[in-house]
Amino acid sequence: MAQTVVLKVGMSCQGCVGAVNRVLGKMEGVESFDIDIKEQKVTVKGNVEPEAVFQTVSKTGKKTSFWPVEAEVEPKPKS
Repeated sequence: MAQTVVLKVGMSCQGCVGAVNRVLGKMEGVESFDIDIKEQKVTVKGNVEPEAVFQTVSKTGKKTSFWPVEAEVEPKPKS
């Protein structure tokens, strides 16, 4: 089943982005991914398990954590 996994990854340069890009490009089940160096955010879509994506990105040596859930929820407008 396809799902989206969002990680916070400590990336400071294009070399860091390249390392994350490389490991995700080789990972089985990944359909697409987006790396945002400014937000330190990596979004992975595909037939993947969150823990497997976390372990794969962690292999780059970058500080990796799951993106806080609160940050993904859009604030509801007050009526």
